[in-house]
Amino acid sequence: MRPSAILQLALVACANALPVRHRLTSFNKSFIRSHPRFIPRDVNSPPIESLSAFTTPSSSMPAVTASASSIASSAISTSVSLASSVSLSTLSPQPATSSIPVTAINTSVSVASTPTLPSASASPATPSASNGTQKFVIAHHMVGNTFPYTLDNWASDIALAHANGIDGFALNVGSDSWQPGQVANAYQAASQSGTNFKLFLSFDMSALPCAGPNDAAALRKYITTYAKHPNQLIYNGRVFASTFSGESCAFGQSSPAAGWSSQFTQHPDLSGQNAVWFVPAFFVDPNTFGTFNNVMDGVLNWNSGWPVQLTTNSANSVLASVGASLSSIVSSITNTVSNTLSQFVNGTTSDSQFIDGLNKMPSNGEKRSYMAAVSPWFFTHYSPQSFNKNFIYYTDSHLYPTRWESLINTRDQIDLVEIATWNDYGESHYIGPIEGAQPNSQAWTNGMNHTGWLDMTKYYAEAFKTGAYPPVTEDKLYMWSRPHSRDANAPDPVGKPSNFQLTEDTVWVVAMTSAPATVTLATSDSNTQTFNVPAGANKLSVPISAGGFMHGTIQRGGQTVVDLKPEDFTFEGSPGMYNYNAFVAFAGANS
Repeated sequence: MRPSAILQLALVACANALPVRHRLTSFNKSFIRSHPRFIPRDVNSPPIESLSAFTTPSSSMPAVTASASSIASSAISTSVSLASSVSLSTLSPQPATSSIPVTAINTSVSVASTPTLPSASASPATPSASNGTQKFVIAHHMVGNTFPYTLDNWASDIALAHANGIDGFALNVGSDSWQPGQVANAYQAASQSGTNFKLFLSFDMSALPCAGPNDAAALRKYITTYAKHPNQLIYNGRVFASTFSGESCAFGQSSPAAGWSSQFTQHPDLSGQNAVWFVPAFFVDPNTFGTFNNVMDGVLNWNSGWPVQLTTNSANSVLASVGASLSSIVSSITNTVSNTLSQFVNGTTSDSQFIDGLNKMPSNGEKRSYMAAVSPWFFTHYSPQSFNKNFIYYTDSHLYPTRWESLINTRDQIDLVEIATWNDYGESHYIGPIEGAQPNSQAWTNGMNHTGWLDMTKYYAEAFKTGAYPPVTEDKLYMWSRPHSRDANAPDPVGKPSNFQLTEDTVWVVAMTSAPATVTLATSDSNTQTFNVPAGANKLSVPISAGGFMHGTIQRGGQTVVDLKPEDFTFEGSPGMYNYNAFVAFAGANS
């Protein structure tokens, strides 16, 4: 075993052996039993007063409990979507009902043996028309991971986010006593940035107490403190606020709806200039949104960022209908597996369900806001001795750009997009730089830079906000993959993550080209594939095997304009620990 592998394994063991210092309320304890997505803090962080992290929705969510037959129906049919939805995918075989206008791309292949057929996307379809409301792109920022932040750290984050098309941060706040100070730093840095960068509070109700009226008063204090701040997001004339969870919080009242209404949204403290536009992420059946009629001005569909309904068992049920399985190794069947599962990435059924739920709510005289989620990845690796979080979501099939394309093509029904996340390292879906206080996730995040996804965000964010894809002015290559093969075995006591079988050994690529070009991708000396691509965003992929590397070039007129080969990436066959996080590399013609 290499020394670096030994160090990584030691980090995992350390992360999972260290006791997590926190105070659990009775609500937190019951919440953890049904919501397994919690992460311990870095050993150098201060004592944790309560858990401030993300969770999986309760089992009542229809998207999670869908039967295999309903999942198969959703995967095979592209007609169940938003009224104006257009499914986008790579130029692998399309469902018969697909309505996307596809421009074929000429491809040539240079390999030692018969390869997987190369695929590339056509340029994205024309975005849908705007409903006339300003669109916002927000990134979810975990304040709980910012304990060592200074004002300069916040200023750097804000400048970087703003430069890449992000309009603001949703500040996820928990109950740690130091977090209000970091929230103040964030608002001060935004004020000094000169960018009109927006902020709003996202109350992490998986961490914050909500047993009585005093707990709601603490939330109102946040609102009244920043309501008049020039960088507070004001939406429809009111102070924008959100949550993570909170659907069970009653604040000492007869029901959660009564608690949120009387103690928060309709409380006298939150009137006039302090009135809130409340868009929570409540994990409830969308058909029951009417229960919160006096509470919700909209909803954040947190889990729409991933195809969370797709598990190993459900995927095999779907694949059985097309004569395949996740263990298929024959090339033609492997393509069938990939093409079938990619439909879950393209789907907008969850968005449709939430929008329908909002539309069925009794009218309050204003259009309620729908905030969709987009996320690039998901992997977490904590042992049963710590937080018992060791699983992946399906994030293949170019999840991040493909989800963006779906949102852009249904933008007339979507008001805001929230990126999950800027800095949730424990779940591997960060797009910002790795800094602050990691939640004992160093073993699978150190060295795994994701800022290529951040750089990519600007292109899609502009298209979502304006309704038109911007012209590509600089040729760029983005490449990402896991650091080891799917079926590799490691001396890792935590074990392989649940649903690891969903993923495939592939390097995923987006080539941004300013004019038609030739893209060449290689993952070994004997596996090279060449693609002729048009101007725009082109989604490509190439298989990789143990010992492989990433190498991509963009050529035009006989000249190489981009050459990307990260020297610190090797696709391991025998890793020292399991790491299903992504290594993201990118390069531009001018950078």
